[in-house]
Amino acid sequence: MVDAKKKQLLHLVFGGELESLESMTFRDLDALDIVGIFPDYASAHQAWKSKAQMTVDNAHMRYFIVHMHRMLDPNDESKSAS
Repeated sequence: MVDAKKKQLLHLVFGGELESLESMTFRDLDALDIVGIFPDYASAHQAWKSKAQMTVDNAHMRYFIVHMHRMLDPNDESKSAS
């Protein structure tokens, strides 16, 4: 029996305070919160949700999930699903 190793689909979770609700410009790049790099979307989403809920009282604070696997290998169509 062959144990197929699951492909890593790396995701970065980070956030920071935006200058305004209408922009994607961060108020202070030195204050960005780099939550971490996760091996799959599900674990990245869990981390994103946790951080977003912790900062719900600050309307300017936003967290994002970046699909790093898409940037590392943009020609691999199999990685576009998550």
